[in-house]
Amino acid sequence: MNRLFIFDTTLRDGEQVPGCQLNTVEKIQVAKALEALGVDVIEAGFPVSSPGDFNSVVEISKAVTWPTICALTRGVQKDIDAAAEALQYAKRKRIHTGIGTSDYHIKHKFNSTREEILERAVAAVKYAKKYVEDVEFYCEDAGRTDNEYLARVVEAVIKAGATVVNIPDTTGYCLPSEFGEKFKFLMENVNGVHNAILSTHCHNDLGMATANTIAGVVNGARQVEVTINGIGERAGNTALEEVAMILKCHKGLNIDTNINTQKIYSTSRLVSSLMNMPVQANKAIVGRNAFAHSSGIHQDGVLKNRESYEIIDPKDVGIDDNAIVLTARSGRAALKHRLSVLGVELSQEKLDNVYEEFLKLADRKKDINDDDILILTGKDLTASHRIKLDYLQVTSGKGVKSVASVGLDIAGEKFEAAASGNGPVDAAIKAVKQIIKREMVLQEFTIQAINRGSDDVGKVHMQILHNGAVYYGFGANTDIVAASVEAYIDAVNKFVK
Repeated sequence: MNRLFIFDTTLRDGEQVPGCQLNTVEKIQVAKALEALGVDVIEAGFPVSSPGDFNSVVEISKAVTWPTICALTRGVQKDIDAAAEALQYAKRKRIHTGIGTSDYHIKHKFNSTREEILERAVAAVKYAKKYVEDVEFYCEDAGRTDNEYLARVVEAVIKAGATVVNIPDTTGYCLPSEFGEKFKFLMENVNGVHNAILSTHCHNDLGMATANTIAGVVNGARQVEVTINGIGERAGNTALEEVAMILKCHKGLNIDTNINTQKIYSTSRLVSSLMNMPVQANKAIVGRNAFAHSSGIHQDGVLKNRESYEIIDPKDVGIDDNAIVLTARSGRAALKHRLSVLGVELSQEKLDNVYEEFLKLADRKKDINDDDILILTGKDLTASHRIKLDYLQVTSGKGVKSVASVGLDIAGEKFEAAASGNGPVDAAIKAVKQIIKREMVLQEFTIQAINRGSDDVGKVHMQILHNGAVYYGFGANTDIVAASVEAYIDAVNKFVK
């Protein structure tokens, strides 16, 4: 199969998103996750832009073993000098230099001419080549660059020693057909084009980043520049997970990557968490609804054969299973399946009765959780819990240290503890942890929006890591602190036997 190289720019282009800046320790954490994921090139930063970026490239170069570490520069000597110094510890190093090639950039950004820009491009590559063998050149705004002139630039920089030439759709303007044609033109009209790799770098301003990237690949590109979750400036970049799974699904393209797709979801969650950038629910591949089915017809089809409505096995991207979401549109098959998962088997008559009550409840609620279903069948989910919450008392307020007292019933034996914390929820969970002496890491804490009034039930979902396994908990209460503790205990009950 044809090999496609994955160039990840989450730590450079992705980190330029306002509010998503990472410190060096966090960048190293992401870089190691990218290495485990199987990316070929990690663009670690823009060294000349700040001391922090320079240091991050240095430290990532030390921390990562086999991927190529890339540093971005403008096509000027001081930038290239800084990049070379920052990359001194990299096992495999690349300098990524370039200049704008569209008339928009040449006339309005540089107040220059095509010939002068061509000379500057060649000079930048030759200067970078003094430091490293692997030099990538970017033709900024190539998407809006005249194809004939673009071909001249590409040919000249390859002749000067560029090993990779990046053809970015910097503004996200191109149609897939136009972008694909651009690569086809270069492959057919650039002398020596096979001496270098052509690369895509697409932005999502018009929602076409992934489509343009694939169009480039189909027409000869053998490197794609992508980010985790598609984060990036403005509307973002091409999403790594989308490209990887498109190629995995469409084997007829005969193009392969080094990506371990089973690590996609965990890497997505890591980046989302560290950058405080939530993944939209309907995001392809990694959104929480990507494998969720609420339509009764879809649910019935998926339960009979997953491939009826799923082209990707959730396990292929590191997700345990698809989600059958129970709503007013769900059918008996979905309800029966969920009850079976919960260990409840009903006769057809009983199922029919429960289904009628389920529909009434579903009309009143946006979604139905496991507690709701078990209550409908006369079974209380917490009845079988080994650990139960007896009582919770919290003192909290502005200028006052939050303190919580908790009473637990563990298999009939009573335990009590008190703790202070950074807020009432933190204090309460610390008190619970004093009683349940296990190594537990809270990975996710989500409070569902309350939209009817201040007396509505608050719903809390938690995700806890214990001994390398993830456990989910749910709590519902008009007191959000109590709901949080109930969710935590619910998760703990799944591994404390």
